[in-house]
Amino acid sequence: MLLACFMFAVMATCVYAASRTQPPVAAAMVSFIRVSLNLLILVLPAMALGKVRGLFGDLRPSLWLRGLFGGVALILSFASIQRIGPGESAFLSASSGIFVAALGPWVLGQRNLPRDWLAILGALIGLLLLLQPRLDTREFMGRLMGLSSGLLAALAYLMIARSGRSNAPRTVVFYFCLVAVLIHGAWFAFRHVALPEGRSAWSWALAAGLTGSVAQLYLTRAYQLAPATLVSAVGYSAPVMSMVFGVFLFDKIPGTLALMGSGLIIICGVALPFQTVRRTQFRS
Repeated sequence: MLLACFMFAVMATCVYAASRTQPPVAAAMVSFIRVSLNLLILVLPAMALGKVRGLFGDLRPSLWLRGLFGGVALILSFASIQRIGPGESAFLSASSGIFVAALGPWVLGQRNLPRDWLAILGALIGLLLLLQPRLDTREFMGRLMGLSSGLLAALAYLMIARSGRSNAPRTVVFYFCLVAVLIHGAWFAFRHVALPEGRSAWSWALAAGLTGSVAQLYLTRAYQLAPATLVSAVGYSAPVMSMVFGVFLFDKIPGTLALMGSGLIIICGVALPFQTVRRTQFRS
Protein backbone atom coordinates (compact mmCIF):
# COMPACT_ATOMS: atom_id res chain seq x y z
CA MET A 1 0.00 0.00 0.00
CA LEU A 2 2.90 2.35 0.66
CA LEU A 3 4.13 1.70 -2.88
CA ALA A 4 0.62 2.40 -4.18
CA CYS A 5 0.50 5.67 -2.25
CA PHE A 6 3.88 6.71 -3.60
CA MET A 7 2.80 5.98 -7.18
CA PHE A 8 -0.50 7.83 -6.69
CA ALA A 9 1.45 10.83 -5.37
CA VAL A 10 3.72 10.72 -8.43
CA MET A 11 0.63 10.46 -10.63
CA ALA A 12 -0.89 13.56 -9.02
CA THR A 13 2.38 15.42 -9.53
CA CYS A 14 2.39 14.46 -13.22
CA VAL A 15 -1.24 15.59 -13.61
CA TYR A 16 -0.39 18.99 -12.14
CA ALA A 17 2.76 19.28 -14.27
CA ALA A 18 0.72 18.55 -17.41
CA SER A 19 -1.46 21.58 -16.60
CA ARG A 20 1.64 23.80 -16.56
CA THR A 21 2.85 22.94 -20.06
CA GLN A 22 2.23 25.28 -22.99
CA PRO A 23 -0.48 24.77 -24.03
CA PRO A 24 -1.73 23.06 -20.86
CA VAL A 25 -3.23 19.58 -21.06
CA ALA A 26 -6.87 19.48 -19.92
CA ALA A 27 -7.65 17.35 -16.87
CA ALA A 28 -10.19 15.32 -18.85
CA MET A 29 -7.56 14.40 -21.45
CA VAL A 30 -5.05 13.31 -18.78
CA SER A 31 -7.66 11.17 -17.03
CA PHE A 32 -8.67 9.66 -20.40
CA ILE A 33 -5.06 8.70 -21.13
CA ARG A 34 -4.73 7.27 -17.62
CA VAL A 35 -7.76 4.93 -17.85
CA SER A 36 -7.03 4.03 -21.48
CA LEU A 37 -3.53 2.84 -20.61
CA ASN A 38 -4.86 0.89 -17.64
CA LEU A 39 -7.51 -0.71 -19.86
CA LEU A 40 -4.91 -1.77 -22.42
CA ILE A 41 -2.74 -3.27 -19.68
CA LEU A 42 -5.70 -5.46 -18.69
CA VAL A 43 -7.14 -6.30 -22.11
CA LEU A 44 -4.03 -7.04 -24.18
CA PRO A 45 -2.76 -9.92 -21.99
CA ALA A 46 -6.32 -11.29 -21.74
CA MET A 47 -6.61 -11.22 -25.55
CA ALA A 48 -3.27 -12.99 -25.92
CA LEU A 49 -4.45 -15.72 -23.55
CA GLY A 50 -7.99 -15.86 -24.97
CA LYS A 51 -9.52 -14.90 -21.62
CA VAL A 52 -11.26 -11.61 -22.43
CA ARG A 53 -14.65 -13.03 -21.42
CA GLY A 54 -13.30 -13.65 -17.93
CA LEU A 55 -12.77 -9.91 -17.43
CA PHE A 56 -16.54 -9.29 -17.45
CA GLY A 57 -17.23 -11.40 -14.35
CA ASP A 58 -20.87 -11.92 -13.37
CA LEU A 59 -22.10 -8.59 -14.86
CA ARG A 60 -23.80 -7.58 -11.61
CA PRO A 61 -25.02 -3.92 -11.39
CA SER A 62 -22.53 -3.02 -8.66
CA LEU A 63 -19.68 -3.59 -11.14
CA TRP A 64 -21.12 -1.02 -13.54
CA LEU A 65 -21.85 1.40 -10.68
CA ARG A 66 -18.27 1.00 -9.47
CA GLY A 67 -17.13 2.09 -12.92
CA LEU A 68 -19.59 5.00 -13.06
CA PHE A 69 -18.76 6.41 -9.63
CA GLY A 70 -15.04 5.76 -10.02
CA GLY A 71 -14.84 7.26 -13.51
CA VAL A 72 -16.51 10.53 -12.55
CA ALA A 73 -14.45 10.67 -9.34
CA LEU A 74 -11.24 10.36 -11.38
CA ILE A 75 -12.19 13.24 -13.67
CA LEU A 76 -13.08 15.49 -10.74
CA SER A 77 -9.91 14.51 -8.90
CA PHE A 78 -7.68 15.40 -11.85
CA ALA A 79 -9.54 18.69 -12.38
CA SER A 80 -9.06 19.51 -8.70
CA ILE A 81 -5.33 18.75 -8.89
CA GLN A 82 -4.90 21.15 -11.79
CA ARG A 83 -6.82 23.92 -10.01
CA ILE A 84 -5.38 23.80 -6.49
CA GLY A 85 -2.30 21.58 -6.72
CA PRO A 86 -1.59 17.96 -5.75
CA GLY A 87 -1.37 18.47 -1.98
CA GLU A 88 -4.72 19.92 -0.90
CA SER A 89 -6.54 18.03 -3.65
CA ALA A 90 -5.14 14.71 -2.41
CA PHE A 91 -6.39 15.38 1.12
CA LEU A 92 -9.86 16.26 -0.14
CA SER A 93 -9.97 13.13 -2.30
CA ALA A 94 -8.83 11.11 0.71
CA SER A 95 -12.13 12.00 2.33
CA SER A 96 -13.42 8.85 0.61
CA GLY A 97 -12.36 6.83 3.67
CA ILE A 98 -14.42 9.10 5.90
CA PHE A 99 -17.47 8.79 3.66
CA VAL A 100 -17.07 5.00 3.51
CA ALA A 101 -17.14 4.85 7.31
CA ALA A 102 -20.12 7.21 7.49
CA LEU A 103 -22.16 5.45 4.78
CA GLY A 104 -21.16 1.89 5.70
CA PRO A 105 -24.00 1.37 8.23
CA TRP A 106 -26.62 2.12 5.57
CA VAL A 107 -25.02 0.60 2.48
CA LEU A 108 -23.20 -2.43 3.92
CA GLY A 109 -24.94 -2.86 7.28
CA GLN A 110 -21.73 -2.19 9.19
CA ARG A 111 -22.28 -0.74 12.67
CA ASN A 112 -20.24 2.22 13.93
CA LEU A 113 -19.64 2.83 17.63
CA PRO A 114 -19.90 6.33 19.18
CA ARG A 115 -16.11 6.77 19.08
CA ASP A 116 -16.19 5.92 15.38
CA TRP A 117 -18.66 8.75 14.78
CA LEU A 118 -16.41 11.03 16.84
CA ALA A 119 -13.50 10.21 14.54
CA ILE A 120 -15.71 10.84 11.50
CA LEU A 121 -16.80 14.20 12.95
CA GLY A 122 -13.19 15.22 13.57
CA ALA A 123 -12.22 14.32 10.02
CA LEU A 124 -15.20 16.27 8.64
CA ILE A 125 -14.08 19.34 10.61
CA GLY A 126 -10.67 18.87 9.03
CA LEU A 127 -12.29 18.82 5.60
CA LEU A 128 -14.15 22.03 6.40
CA LEU A 129 -10.89 23.75 7.36
CA LEU A 130 -9.29 22.46 4.19
CA LEU A 131 -12.23 23.46 1.99
CA GLN A 132 -12.26 27.10 3.21
CA PRO A 133 -15.43 28.14 1.35
CA ARG A 134 -14.92 31.25 -0.78
CA LEU A 135 -17.53 31.24 -3.51
CA ASP A 136 -15.85 33.87 -5.66
CA THR A 137 -12.52 32.10 -6.16
CA ARG A 138 -11.14 29.45 -8.48
CA GLU A 139 -9.69 27.67 -5.45
CA PHE A 140 -13.12 26.98 -3.98
CA MET A 141 -14.28 25.22 -7.15
CA GLY A 142 -11.11 23.13 -7.13
CA ARG A 143 -11.67 22.20 -3.50
CA LEU A 144 -15.31 21.40 -4.14
CA MET A 145 -14.26 19.13 -7.02
CA GLY A 146 -11.78 17.36 -4.73
CA LEU A 147 -14.38 16.81 -2.04
CA SER A 148 -16.92 15.57 -4.61
CA SER A 149 -14.36 13.13 -5.97
CA GLY A 150 -13.91 11.78 -2.44
CA LEU A 151 -17.64 11.19 -2.04
CA LEU A 152 -17.96 9.47 -5.42
CA ALA A 153 -14.85 7.39 -4.77
CA ALA A 154 -16.42 6.26 -1.48
CA LEU A 155 -19.53 5.12 -3.36
CA ALA A 156 -17.24 3.29 -5.80
CA TYR A 157 -15.42 1.54 -2.92
CA LEU A 158 -18.75 0.48 -1.43
CA MET A 159 -19.65 -1.03 -4.80
CA ILE A 160 -16.29 -2.84 -4.74
CA ALA A 161 -17.25 -4.31 -1.37
CA ARG A 162 -20.40 -5.70 -2.96
CA SER A 163 -19.07 -6.87 -6.32
CA GLY A 164 -15.72 -8.12 -4.99
CA ARG A 165 -17.38 -11.00 -3.19
CA SER A 166 -17.94 -12.85 -6.46
CA ASN A 167 -15.48 -11.23 -8.88
CA ALA A 168 -11.70 -11.18 -9.23
CA PRO A 169 -9.84 -7.90 -8.56
CA ARG A 170 -8.89 -7.55 -12.24
CA THR A 171 -12.59 -7.67 -13.13
CA VAL A 172 -13.40 -4.84 -10.74
CA VAL A 173 -10.54 -2.73 -12.16
CA PHE A 174 -11.64 -3.61 -15.70
CA TYR A 175 -15.11 -2.18 -15.15
CA PHE A 176 -13.62 0.98 -13.68
CA CYS A 177 -11.46 1.50 -16.77
CA LEU A 178 -14.12 0.43 -19.29
CA VAL A 179 -16.90 2.66 -17.94
CA ALA A 180 -14.47 5.55 -17.41
CA VAL A 181 -13.39 5.35 -21.07
CA LEU A 182 -17.06 5.39 -22.13
CA ILE A 183 -17.74 8.42 -19.91
CA HIS A 184 -14.81 10.28 -21.46
CA GLY A 185 -16.02 9.34 -24.94
CA ALA A 186 -19.47 10.78 -24.20
CA TRP A 187 -17.90 13.96 -22.82
CA PHE A 188 -15.62 14.38 -25.84
CA ALA A 189 -18.60 13.93 -28.19
CA PHE A 190 -20.18 17.13 -26.83
CA ARG A 191 -17.07 19.11 -25.95
CA HIS A 192 -13.80 19.26 -27.84
CA VAL A 193 -10.74 18.47 -25.72
CA ALA A 194 -7.38 18.89 -27.40
CA LEU A 195 -4.71 16.23 -27.40
CA PRO A 196 -1.42 17.01 -25.67
CA GLU A 197 0.95 19.07 -27.82
CA GLY A 198 4.68 18.60 -27.66
CA ARG A 199 7.00 16.08 -26.06
CA SER A 200 6.74 17.53 -22.56
CA ALA A 201 2.93 17.47 -22.50
CA TRP A 202 2.78 13.90 -23.78
CA SER A 203 5.48 12.80 -21.34
CA TRP A 204 3.60 14.13 -18.31
CA ALA A 205 0.26 12.74 -19.48
CA LEU A 206 1.67 9.28 -20.23
CA ALA A 207 3.61 9.27 -16.95
CA ALA A 208 0.38 10.02 -15.10
CA GLY A 209 -1.32 7.12 -16.87
CA LEU A 210 1.48 4.63 -16.23
CA THR A 211 2.03 5.53 -12.58
CA GLY A 212 -1.72 5.48 -11.96
CA SER A 213 -1.98 2.02 -13.50
CA VAL A 214 0.88 0.68 -11.39
CA ALA A 215 -0.62 2.28 -8.29
CA GLN A 216 -3.95 0.60 -9.02
CA LEU A 217 -2.18 -2.77 -9.26
CA TYR A 218 -0.46 -2.35 -5.89
CA LEU A 219 -3.67 -1.02 -4.33
CA THR A 220 -5.64 -4.07 -5.46
CA ARG A 221 -2.93 -6.42 -4.23
CA ALA A 222 -2.78 -4.66 -0.87
CA TYR A 223 -6.50 -5.22 -0.30
CA GLN A 224 -5.95 -8.91 -1.11
CA LEU A 225 -3.15 -9.35 1.43
CA ALA A 226 -4.18 -7.22 4.42
CA PRO A 227 -7.34 -6.16 6.29
CA ALA A 228 -9.12 -3.39 4.43
CA THR A 229 -9.20 -1.11 7.47
CA LEU A 230 -5.42 -1.28 7.90
CA VAL A 231 -4.88 -0.72 4.18
CA SER A 232 -7.15 2.32 4.19
CA ALA A 233 -5.27 3.73 7.18
CA VAL A 234 -1.94 3.44 5.36
CA GLY A 235 -3.64 5.13 2.40
CA TYR A 236 -3.54 8.46 4.22
CA SER A 237 0.17 8.62 3.50
CA ALA A 238 -0.65 9.39 -0.16
CA PRO A 239 -1.88 12.97 0.42
CA VAL A 240 1.09 13.61 2.71
CA MET A 241 3.44 12.56 -0.10
CA SER A 242 1.48 14.64 -2.62
CA MET A 243 1.69 17.70 -0.40
CA VAL A 244 5.45 17.25 0.02
CA PHE A 245 5.90 16.94 -3.75
CA GLY A 246 3.78 20.05 -4.29
CA VAL A 247 5.85 22.10 -1.83
CA PHE A 248 9.26 21.11 -3.21
CA LEU A 249 8.46 20.90 -6.94
CA PHE A 250 5.83 23.61 -7.46
CA ASP A 251 6.11 25.84 -4.38
CA LYS A 252 2.46 25.04 -3.51
CA ILE A 253 2.64 25.81 0.22
CA PRO A 254 -0.64 25.21 2.09
CA GLY A 255 -1.99 27.85 4.44
CA THR A 256 -2.31 27.45 8.21
CA LEU A 257 -5.96 26.38 8.10
CA ALA A 258 -5.20 23.88 5.35
CA LEU A 259 -2.39 22.35 7.42
CA MET A 260 -4.66 22.15 10.47
CA GLY A 261 -7.36 20.48 8.40
CA SER A 262 -4.87 18.03 6.90
CA GLY A 263 -3.65 17.12 10.38
CA LEU A 264 -7.20 16.42 11.59
CA ILE A 265 -7.86 14.24 8.55
CA ILE A 266 -4.72 12.19 9.21
CA ILE A 267 -5.39 11.78 12.94
CA CYS A 268 -9.08 10.96 12.68
CA GLY A 269 -8.85 9.05 9.43
CA VAL A 270 -6.11 6.79 10.73
CA ALA A 271 -7.62 6.44 14.21
CA LEU A 272 -10.96 5.20 12.91
CA PRO A 273 -9.72 2.16 10.96
CA PHE A 274 -7.19 1.15 13.62
CA GLN A 275 -9.87 1.31 16.29
CA THR A 276 -11.99 -0.97 14.12
CA VAL A 277 -9.13 -3.45 13.71
CA ARG A 278 -8.43 -3.58 17.44
CA ARG A 279 -12.11 -4.14 18.15
CA THR A 280 -12.25 -6.97 15.60
CA GLN A 281 -9.10 -8.63 16.96
CA PHE A 282 -10.41 -8.40 20.54
CA ARG A 283 -13.65 -10.10 19.57
CA SER A 284 -11.86 -12.87 17.71
